[in-house]
Amino acid sequence: MRNLCIILLAGILGYLQSCTNTSTTQATQEHIPDRVSYNFDIRPILSDKCLTCHGPDANKRQAGLRLDDPESAFSALKEHPSAHAIVAGEPQLSEVFLRISTKDTSKMMPPSGSNLKLSPHEISLIEKWIKQGAKYEKHWAFVAPKKPTLPEVKKEDWPKNEIDYFVLHKQEQKGFSPNEEADKERLLKRVSLDLTGLPPTLKMMDAFLADKSPNAYEKVVDELFKNPAYGEKMAVYWLDLARYADSHGYQDDGYRTQWPWRDWVIHALNTNMPYDQFVTWQLAGDLLPNKDNVALYKQQLLATGFNRNHKITEEGGVIPEEYRISYVTDRNDLFGKAFLGMTLECAHCHDHKYDPFSQKEYYQLFAFFNSVSEVGIESVIGGPETYAKKPLMEISNDDVKNILKFINKPDTNRLIVSVMSDLDTMRKTHILRRGAYDAPGDEVQPNTPNFILPFNKSFPKNRLGLAKWLVDKQNPLTARVFVNQVWQEFFGKGIVKTSGDFGMQGELPSHPELLNWLAVDFMEHGWNIKRLVKQLVLSATYRQSAIVTPEKLAADPENILLARAPRYRVNAEFVRDVVLSSSGLLVGKIGGPSVKPYQPAGLWEGATSGRGLLSMYTQDHGASLYRRGMYTLIKRTVPPPAMSIFDASNRDLCEVKRLKTNTPLQALVMMNDPTVLEASRVLAAKLLQENGSAQDKISKAFRLIVCRKPTEKEVLILTSYYEKELKKINKSSAEKLLAVGEYPIPAQLDKTQLAALMRIVNTIYNLEETITKS
Repeated sequence: MRNLCIILLAGILGYLQSCTNTSTTQATQEHIPDRVSYNFDIRPILSDKCLTCHGPDANKRQAGLRLDDPESAFSALKEHPSAHAIVAGEPQLSEVFLRISTKDTSKMMPPSGSNLKLSPHEISLIEKWIKQGAKYEKHWAFVAPKKPTLPEVKKEDWPKNEIDYFVLHKQEQKGFSPNEEADKERLLKRVSLDLTGLPPTLKMMDAFLADKSPNAYEKVVDELFKNPAYGEKMAVYWLDLARYADSHGYQDDGYRTQWPWRDWVIHALNTNMPYDQFVTWQLAGDLLPNKDNVALYKQQLLATGFNRNHKITEEGGVIPEEYRISYVTDRNDLFGKAFLGMTLECAHCHDHKYDPFSQKEYYQLFAFFNSVSEVGIESVIGGPETYAKKPLMEISNDDVKNILKFINKPDTNRLIVSVMSDLDTMRKTHILRRGAYDAPGDEVQPNTPNFILPFNKSFPKNRLGLAKWLVDKQNPLTARVFVNQVWQEFFGKGIVKTSGDFGMQGELPSHPELLNWLAVDFMEHGWNIKRLVKQLVLSATYRQSAIVTPEKLAADPENILLARAPRYRVNAEFVRDVVLSSSGLLVGKIGGPSVKPYQPAGLWEGATSGRGLLSMYTQDHGASLYRRGMYTLIKRTVPPPAMSIFDASNRDLCEVKRLKTNTPLQALVMMNDPTVLEASRVLAAKLLQENGSAQDKISKAFRLIVCRKPTEKEVLILTSYYEKELKKINKSSAEKLLAVGEYPIPAQLDKTQLAALMRIVNTIYNLEETITKS
């Protein structure tokens, strides 16, 4: 036994040694480019392995050495004046190279106790970079984009527009070729879901299949843009970004009426408001010089609800100033993540560790949002009359009839929306030591980070000036960040995968020239959102099939080269929309108060303090049960459970990219959720009232739900299942199965047949393809 253990141990050690040798050999054999780029080869290494101790954060900087700054890196070392961290052209004289390549653990960098280590490949890159002159470059995202010329491609007949040249060029460099165009049924489903969040109707499918003209697809795209559902679909991503919800958050989590702002977003997107105007109104609509034009001013004021969507406390006994500071902090961090793609919050307590953003600059930006006339605590029952949700905008019915016609106000009750308005005298802003509300340091004035773009002296030092700075065409981030977010909506991930972080720790763009081209082109054409979206969906890149070959999967598992269409599940709201729309249950009216559809009992009651409108869940009835997913009421502390299971945001903070998970709970929702079961019953009832065989009815259900014609095998399997269910289901089991949902059952139908067909429809809803954009 002892000898056997020794043999096994020796074998394991030998195997591990061979793995180590193999990985080392592979690392040393990795390709070293002819010309090493600081931005794309060296900066990521420094950011991951070095800048925690030798980066922008002065408080944590070791040995006075800053490696992201050439002036510091080329200077004599403070501790060894005769030595230099980097000597251009001379790796053997560069302390950085000597320290990363030494075997002496007392001198090795990163230190042995840091759990960080450079690979042989990374060391070789740094060595070659130093040999080539150690040329530093400004971080790619902080340089204003320039429009590159279209690259040459070999497959000249493939591109449909400029996007495709950049994509194909990179594929050809790597020896790839794109997929063929998707078949018409799958392409129609894809673009319909992407532009409206709804599956195509049978009429749309039949018309598109029958249209043999070369511009048939473009005609479909134009029709989808005209559908008001376009604004609803595009608004969902913006609601995540703006942290829109129907409750205040925190423990008491009371009700708020911000939904008119949501209606404005849908309206602005449907009317194709230019992005620079869309952003300016939301940041500073109350400061625009249009107060004499009542109709225009009220829209602009409503738009500023964007920056009042943050959480608000109603808890007695809190310190109001602490919470007021948290609201300003929320707006500041939102501005950085949503518009600049920067993790500004890292500088709330100290200088940013990776990006050239100081704590002082954080509070200079903070100053733009610090003069809102708000307090920290919302009025509590029996407490003082304090209103954190002020300033307010009141909307009595004349406004809705004459000015704000896009608001779906169903009753005559007083309607209040939180909006922005500054104090007459600007609040003083101080650097907060360690980020603490009660530890003010030096006073600062409103300003923007110079490393992005110096603040134009002609701009007012308020939110309007900040908006002008943001949409200045010389701002290197604004257009890039937005087109990347839109790209993410249609391709599953951005050209910059970390869509909320374009800084030093963010991912490098997979197609930097394409990102620059799109950003500049977007600004050149008036920040036109629909034009940008149309460019994406008309491209050959977008139209590809999602078929995955073993070769492509092995060589490019993340589909970085875009040699196939992405394949992923639709967002949570649209899972619901697909079910309601395909069954005919969907109530398609736009906007209005949020609704409360079916939900398991006791969730709110178990998580709420027991007072206010949202202390108990009172389910809605009638048409409110069948509204789109985006209108489901979001209580922050207890978000809608079915949507949470499908990765919906609870809207606590700005979210520019949702998680995408696959869990058994998602399958259980599709099998058992009352909305899915009711939709299955309703669609089955409609089909039973039509002429035709069981196969005809099943085939129609399949087309309505999956959006393509079923194969003969699929029809055979489903028909066989239907016949088995007919034999198995009796009157009692049928009654039990059909007793779901409030939509009435036609009296004349055979309930056994209805229950059996309901089972088939529910099975189709449970196909992966049903809620997958393939």
